[in-house]
Amino acid sequence: MRVSDRMTRNPATVAPSDTLAKAKALMDAGGFRRLPVFEKDRLVGIITERDLRQHSGYLDTTRVSGAMTGSPITVTPNTSIEDAARLMLQHRIGGMPVVENDQLVGVITATDLIRALLDVIQASREIMND
Repeated sequence: MRVSDRMTRNPATVAPSDTLAKAKALMDAGGFRRLPVFEKDRLVGIITERDLRQHSGYLDTTRVSGAMTGSPITVTPNTSIEDAARLMLQHRIGGMPVVENDQLVGVITATDLIRALLDVIQASREIMND
């Protein structure tokens, strides 16, 4: 199974010059916990709910660039689910941008990986019961 089978395609993004308030509004509206940060068609970082919490009270005046993690760990659509899971565990992160030919094509999260695991377990049970 590949990342492309489970990733969220065409995720919302923010710019480094946007405020944390804008990032929070996008996260709240979309129901997600991280946003890739793009500048001039190039991935430059990632901003998470945790980053926002650390700047609570200053969301309207703090720029994304002041809170984001620069140079995030990324995977490609062809990365295996297992390798993506290993990277998340190794780096203690909950999600990664998915990049192909220097273009953002999606985001893969720990929740996506857990859903994949549950599908594999269910498929295994069905095979065993046949």
